[in-house]
Amino acid sequence: MKSRTAGGRPVPRRSFRRSLGRGSRRFVGGLRVRLVVTFVLVALVSSVTATALAYRDARTAVLQRTQNTAVDDLRERVAAVAAGLDLPPDQRSLSRFAAKVSEGLGARIVVARHQDLSAVSDAYADTEGRITAELRAAVRAGDGARFQRVQWRGDPYLVVGTPVTYADGDRRTSGLEVFMITDLRAERDDTAALLDSVQTGTVPVVVLAALLALLAAGTVLRPVRKLGRATRELAAGDLGSRVAVRGHDELSYLARTFNETADALQASDAELRAQEAKARRFVADVSHELRTPLAAMTMVATVLEEDADQLPPDAAHAARTVGAETARLSRLVEDLMEISRFDAGAARLNAAPTDLADTVRASLALRGWTDRVTVELREDVRAVVDRRRVDVIVANLVGNALRHGAPPVTVTLTAPGGDRVTLEVADHGPGLAPEARERVFDRFYKADTARTRDTARESGRGGGEDGGQGIDQGVGQGSGLGMAIAWENARLHGGTIEVGQGRQGGAVFTLRLPLRHPEEGDG
Repeated sequence: MKSRTAGGRPVPRRSFRRSLGRGSRRFVGGLRVRLVVTFVLVALVSSVTATALAYRDARTAVLQRTQNTAVDDLRERVAAVAAGLDLPPDQRSLSRFAAKVSEGLGARIVVARHQDLSAVSDAYADTEGRITAELRAAVRAGDGARFQRVQWRGDPYLVVGTPVTYADGDRRTSGLEVFMITDLRAERDDTAALLDSVQTGTVPVVVLAALLALLAAGTVLRPVRKLGRATRELAAGDLGSRVAVRGHDELSYLARTFNETADALQASDAELRAQEAKARRFVADVSHELRTPLAAMTMVATVLEEDADQLPPDAAHAARTVGAETARLSRLVEDLMEISRFDAGAARLNAAPTDLADTVRASLALRGWTDRVTVELREDVRAVVDRRRVDVIVANLVGNALRHGAPPVTVTLTAPGGDRVTLEVADHGPGLAPEARERVFDRFYKADTARTRDTARESGRGGGEDGGQGIDQGVGQGSGLGMAIAWENARLHGGTIEVGQGRQGGAVFTLRLPLRHPEEGDG
């Protein structure tokens, strides 16, 4: 089956197949990339989330353990040492108290305060920046031990403070306050090392996720590629293309649906081809069978027309009418046989070097149109064409312009390119509507059903193939196949016919033919 544009040119199916293939490759490649990116992003987000949660939980656990240990150690040590301290203490006894408390706490710094007196277990330690006013106020309130994490000179510290109460049971504060400063740099380094190790493990996790994504993409896309290949083959005309169905997932369901669609399409195509072949054979057989009786009818009609002047007026009119309709029926049969040859692929070119200007002039002279058409023909334009078929094209285009256009009708022959020739037939009539231009090369298309054969007959007999058919799809006179036959003849030469609107109105038909047919060699 052929498809045409408004100008009658074949649709380039090869470019369609190429674009389909490119689209399929982009689809498969894009889907693979999206799958890999999705897997990697999921793995990365999961890894980062797990790392953040692990770091938070580990840091909280380490700090919580350190805080609880520090608070318990300070309480136990203060309870053990404070029993031997006399209150109120002097500076010397307060210093000994701070030193004794520090002895059981390792490298931690102890600060003891009583009213205006203050003692530090490490005389060289700077404690003012690490014990905040908020912590002092909380300890002074006497509501048990308090702690606070602080940053001092870029390093983390834990400061624990507790008031010393009397042992008489009423838990009265003695005014003595003890603070312990614990260095948290070791804990910070431990959590940082944990974070580094978890982050280092993120890289192989992401790489593994990418590999798994590639494997999954290959598993998913392999049947998709096979389905795409089968679809391209089906679009290219291979109706026997099928896809192997494996499994019971969505892809197998899609493959099964594709196969069922291809089966239905193949069955429909076979049925349509059979019906088309039958129709072509029927038309060819009917046309062939009609030739013999039509030949006899034509002879009789010719005799009647020759003697029409000797008959009564009504009989003369009837004789002429029979002659005209018999001639039209003969042309219809000939055109049906010609179009059948095109459909069957039996039409062949009898190509030879031809002077196109002489061919156009001969075609116009044969039909008596020389005085009715203005010609602008470039001389010495020779092309390898079938002269008879070019004559058919010219007859149909010019006959159409004479019957349905308005004078002047011009025929212009040019050779704008080095390898093509252009024949333009223009009139100054009303032109063709856009919908008519799109269908003007369709068989039996009637652009103006309001006209009658009598109207067309009165406008002149010249016209298409064998001297009379004109715009077959336009109206009235003619077989209704002339423009379709003209288009087929142009296509057979490797050319095109396009229809457009003239600048000053009227229809313009443009025939473009190669100077040498593609099947011809250079010799």
